[in-house]
Amino acid sequence: MPLIPVLEQQVIHDLLLVLDLAGTFVFAISGAMLGVRRNLDIFGILVLSFAASSAGGITRDLLIGAVPPAAISDWRYLAVALAAGLMAFFWSSLIVRLRTAILIFDAAGLALFAVAGTQKALAYGLNPLMAALLGMLTGIGGGILRDLLVTQTPAVLRSDLYALAALAGAVLVVVGHALIWPIVPTAIAGAVTCFGLRLMAIRHGWNLPVARPIERGDVRSEGE
Repeated sequence: MPLIPVLEQQVIHDLLLVLDLAGTFVFAISGAMLGVRRNLDIFGILVLSFAASSAGGITRDLLIGAVPPAAISDWRYLAVALAAGLMAFFWSSLIVRLRTAILIFDAAGLALFAVAGTQKALAYGLNPLMAALLGMLTGIGGGILRDLLVTQTPAVLRSDLYALAALAGAVLVVVGHALIWPIVPTAIAGAVTCFGLRLMAIRHGWNLPVARPIERGDVRSEGE
């Protein structure tokens, strides 16, 4: 009897590690390439690569009580982030020409982190709603810090489907957990859903509604 829970725990642990490290790499690439485009030095690029790849996971771990966070307690996270940053620094001339590839890296990082964050929150016993929200936060946290460090409006606050794509993947993972679907296929389905939505939004220009700018005449009429 105890063998099954032990095996399930090991599968969950291994899956979370693979998703986290894969997400760390692709988000670190996107962060480093933003640093290259902003003409930062090698230290600045490495800072951006680590911030983009780790902020969401660190926030998630702190909120669910998984301390110290994996991104600072496991050397592999820092190693992966720095390796991605160095790769972008030394081969930036090649990667810069691949703008579409950078968008794909960012979408892949969003999908991997959203799924990993949701799975980890569920493993720590959070209720499904909060697990889905934490999964979304894991996916968007690194991108928010990355953009803020270069004084750029975070992508999640703009009109394209970014956070919504992360939330969709997270919700699918939560639904699969509630219906007792197999862990790995559910994680893959959630990641594919998030990744697909993000790419479709980029390709077709799908946007969320945007508030109408306030005109001067509107301001005067409100004050009267």
